Amino acid sequence: MTDQSTPALFTPFRLKDVTLRNRIAIPPMCQYSAENGYTNDWHQHHYASLARGGAGLVIVEATGVAPEGRISPACLGLWEDGQTQGLANIANSIKAAGAVPGIQLAHAGRKASANVPWEGDDHIAADDPRGWQPIGPSPVAFGAHLPREPEAMTKADIERVKQDFVAATRRAVAAGFEWLELHFAHGYLAQSFFSTHANKRTDEYGGDLANRARFLLETLAAVKTVWPSNLPLTIRFGMIEYDGHDEQTLADAIQVGKWFKEGGADFISVTVGFNIPDAQIPWGPAFLAPLTEKVRNEVGLPVATAWGMDNPQRANDAVATGEMDLVMVGRAYLANPHWTLCAAEALHLDNATWVLPAPYAHWLARYRPASAE
Repeated sequence: MTDQSTPALFTPFRLKDVTLRNRIAIPPMCQYSAENGYTNDWHQHHYASLARGGAGLVIVEATGVAPEGRISPACLGLWEDGQTQGLANIANSIKAAGAVPGIQLAHAGRKASANVPWEGDDHIAADDPRGWQPIGPSPVAFGAHLPREPEAMTKADIERVKQDFVAATRRAVAAGFEWLELHFAHGYLAQSFFSTHANKRTDEYGGDLANRARFLLETLAAVKTVWPSNLPLTIRFGMIEYDGHDEQTLADAIQVGKWFKEGGADFISVTVGFNIPDAQIPWGPAFLAPLTEKVRNEVGLPVATAWGMDNPQRANDAVATGEMDLVMVGRAYLANPHWTLCAAEALHLDNATWVLPAPYAHWLARYRPASAE
């Protein structure tokens, strides 16, 4: 139902064989509500509610590829076959509402074995049976509320985790997801290999940029062998740290982004590294948008970002001017699961209710008072 007068935010977006109905995506947002990695009624209700709000893409929260890869004991997992069906139900509910179902596969690395945020958001004590030993590229703790030193990974550990990503990807395919995001950001395992703050290795997985990118690129290559070639294979990557060395970090990250493209990645979700606890992040509306445009232009892949993009006009401008291809709206969608409809009205889209699934659009369009338009 788009035409030349349709705001850019409400134009379709095609990537490989997947077409999103608009440029609005809901990024992964951890719910910390699972048990042993399994979904439950909360997850089913949560994702169905988000999907029926009209977004084009809904990405399921960080899903651990191994038990020790979870951020907390309450995080989702996809390390065993039994976890597939619950996620398949979620993928189906997202599709039923007209959105594309995505999933983010993750390994939390040295930030793993933490309490859920509302119970401390800190490392679980080493003698607490709920926790486990975190791993990372080097025995360097994140610090602050996450002081536990990770165990340095052996090459056998590195190979095992890569294969964990592969096995989880196979299960994601079986569950019916159509958009895969690898979580190479936020100070978790892959990001910590890239970061000079966390990676002090002297072997082929540390030191210069090519070595620090090796784990990320090898994981991408391994996943690519089992993910369908006609579906988007995407990466969330922390490309800036706000640690006083941003020019070099960004240059390195853009080079890695080019290697991602050569390795078969289709899309980058641009974010912050979060590798140190005292980064001076300039929080504010759309603060990463200029960086996202730079990545889009220099790497040559479509991009998005998820930070401060909840103003409809700013979100539309970001797409219209080429700063980004998709706009990720997270917390605003939790506050208002029909943010898409509100955005359509704010942008004066004709017959704005059509952005919703047909059963909702019918009732709202037919019986909504004229004063509500």
